Amino acid sequence: MNKKASMLREAMKQGVVMCPGAWNGLVGAAIARAGFNSCYISGGATANASGYPDIGLITLTEMCRTIGEVSNASNLPVIVDADTGYGEVECLARTVVEYERSGAAGMHIEDQEFPKRCGHLDGKTLVSQSAMVEKIKTASENKLSDNFILIARTDARGVDGLDAAIDRGNGYRDAGADMVFPEGLRSEEEFIQFAEQCPGLLLANMTEFGKTPHITAEQFGAFGYNLVIYPVTFQRVAMGAVTRCLDQLRTDQSAEGFESQMQSRQELYDLLGYTPGEAWAFPTI
Repeated sequence: MNKKASMLREAMKQGVVMCPGAWNGLVGAAIARAGFNSCYISGGATANASGYPDIGLITLTEMCRTIGEVSNASNLPVIVDADTGYGEVECLARTVVEYERSGAAGMHIEDQEFPKRCGHLDGKTLVSQSAMVEKIKTASENKLSDNFILIARTDARGVDGLDAAIDRGNGYRDAGADMVFPEGLRSEEEFIQFAEQCPGLLLANMTEFGKTPHITAEQFGAFGYNLVIYPVTFQRVAMGAVTRCLDQLRTDQSAEGFESQMQSRQELYDLLGYTPGEAWAFPTI
């Protein structure tokens, strides 16, 4: 049994679960400290942190290392982006096994062709529905535990329209997906229509600067969605602060003017559960 996947399934029974994005273990620990029940690892955010754009360049090995760091540091159920599965069905079978072994509670795969684009950009192309169905069946058959959450993402809304996205969502659910993730929906009404016409577990992506307007987690829950991810939100917050403070450092030639904006040494130690001079206990669940 995947204990963290079971924890997440139980949490979803109590209401919508918010999943802020983590791109390393320290951010995962901060998400747990803030009181969230789950966190999310974006392929885009992980690629960005390595200096790559979100076009499918991040590797399975890099993602699994990040999964292990975030899962161990946060002790939370982690949902993970698997892009297009790192190849064809044989590669996808390995991805499911490696992700779950690394500590993931669930993962999503998408129906874009490689090289993929961010889900909120135009110009995407899709694999056939039958090809995606084959991938979902393969992924479902290779889960190490039944409670691991297999999520099928469809980018059809931005390519063929909402009706096509709904049709694909239902087809993917029938193929063995535990949850469906409609990417790039453009209004509250579209989220409501999708939930009504593709019933079952649903994931919503609340990213900034994209196709989707700001919608609260409470609203998503009322619409019928079970998970809400915030994939790059806090990386954007962090990098906004980094770039502004770099400009200030270059101008002032001192960090004193923005020291009040920093996490203090003690706050860092508290987040890590570390006391200088005492043995540090590795986090366990």
